[in-house]
Amino acid sequence: MLNTELHSEMEKLNFANTPFCIVTIVDGAGSIPQIVGAKAIFTSGGLHFGTVGGGRLEVKCQEKVSELLAADHTVKNAFARWNIQKDVNMTCGGEVALYFEIYRPEDNWNIVIFGAGHVSQKLCRFLIELDCRVICVDTRKEWLDKLPISDRLETYRVDDFTAGVDRIAPTDTVILMTMGHASDMPVLKKIQSTGLSVPFLGMIGSESKARIVRKELREDKVPDAFIDSIICPIGDPELGDNTPPEIAVSVVSQLLRMRQNGALAKSNS
Repeated sequence: MLNTELHSEMEKLNFANTPFCIVTIVDGAGSIPQIVGAKAIFTSGGLHFGTVGGGRLEVKCQEKVSELLAADHTVKNAFARWNIQKDVNMTCGGEVALYFEIYRPEDNWNIVIFGAGHVSQKLCRFLIELDCRVICVDTRKEWLDKLPISDRLETYRVDDFTAGVDRIAPTDTVILMTMGHASDMPVLKKIQSTGLSVPFLGMIGSESKARIVRKELREDKVPDAFIDSIICPIGDPELGDNTPPEIAVSVVSQLLRMRQNGALAKSNS
């Protein structure tokens, strides 16, 4: 059964850029302190949520979690089988098997898209086939409802696009493709005013639109460093035409190339 509280805590830790580990009892024999399937979230600071039995078992789990979190980032999971008496020094006479799943938010690829229009409809469909998580922000429920249903895609309806800026974390890829210049500009200004420095801030549009946006931002005294960080037009310039599917393909191509080159690994830390 889906544990919505556990998923909510995972979201909070991800958003706070806090590495964590989910420990699950996957097998047991004899007397064990929790049921098979029990889950708990551990961070480097200790037990964060749930329980796999409490007491010395969770102390030993924390030791294992600390070891895993300190390991190389290629370490994503681990399995342990412990005798409750011999290995954990508890009076229960059973044996427990545990699965450790490491989550490092800096390793995740999260993409926040402002706008659910024609290009976004195609782009989201491509992105959910990749190893990433997408949030699509729009003021129009009818357009958000057209997006595919996927565990990798979250739709977020707002009354004003700027409200979606609160969903951006420092390691996120951010793409602006709202209804136009008038709705893109407030989002850009809100991002700048919050002090966010994301690894990719892209905006759909032409060279002409890019010049107008940069000119207006400079007139509003927005720092040059932020203005220069805006990638507009987005997409691979050598790929695709001006139709929504091919624009979407060119954007995916650009993102994959940048990710491969390590350009999407920046954070505020």
